[in-house]
Amino acid sequence: MRAIPPELQARLNAGATTLCRCWIVTRRDGIVQGFTDHDCDVPLGDVRCRADTGFAGSEAVARLGLAADGSEVSGALSDDSLNEDALAAGRYDAAQVDLYLVDWSEPTLHVLMSRGHIGEVRREGQAFVAELRGLADALNAETGRLYTAVCAADLGDPRCRVDLDDPAYRGEGTVTALNGVSAFAASGLSAFDDAWFTGGRLMFTSGANDGDAMEVKRHRKDGATVLVELWQAMAHPLATGDAFVVTAGCDKRFATCRDRFANVGNFRGFPHIPGNDFITRYARDGESGHDGKSLRKP
Repeated sequence: MRAIPPELQARLNAGATTLCRCWIVTRRDGIVQGFTDHDCDVPLGDVRCRADTGFAGSEAVARLGLAADGSEVSGALSDDSLNEDALAAGRYDAAQVDLYLVDWSEPTLHVLMSRGHIGEVRREGQAFVAELRGLADALNAETGRLYTAVCAADLGDPRCRVDLDDPAYRGEGTVTALNGVSAFAASGLSAFDDAWFTGGRLMFTSGANDGDAMEVKRHRKDGATVLVELWQAMAHPLATGDAFVVTAGCDKRFATCRDRFANVGNFRGFPHIPGNDFITRYARDGESGHDGKSLRKP
């Protein structure tokens, strides 16, 4: 139940026309920004909600029960506040969004209407549309441990325990030639085996994408040339001379954990679990049943 200030409730009952909506966006890096659909900036606590971004929200649907609610917000991309580069770099992914109903004539009179986080974001020219997912969306996440043949841990996390700062699993290089918007030739990686960094994480340490990271789709050697392809294009165009740090990749198979990382003791999968091929098998002459008796036809 929402706690509405009595004075605000009185104005709502009187049909007040001095109401607006404000959105407080808290990014995962701790940056807090405010936006409003009013025609002037609105101070809300320590945050100034800006009115020059064209922020607007769709109708929000609330349901009884545990079904996930959702809505959308749209606005204009602005270099001063919310810009295309920040969206493309993923800085707003899963950011928390608090929606307030505010009396703009007296902003201390406000009430929290909903709380959620940003889901899918679509960009169209100089505008964007962001999906807002309610708190019940967390119930859709898988929890617990799954019985699978592949490892459930991520390379380098506390369950895996592989040290990605080890020089054997970490490389530093420079872009030497471009082969497309997300592929390039690199120096500094010639000592590593072919596909060593496939599935790994590459973070740029200089250039227009400094500090941004992307997963490696393919790492291979073509003679003396080392080629790297990323899963997606970076927020800014790549350029020769851009420096980067890349860590080894893992396909989560038992053989990879054993042969590449010597980390079988921390393998978080079940490599010998029967697969679908075992379930659909049928008995053949000479095979033994579970009781050890032959299944050979008489």
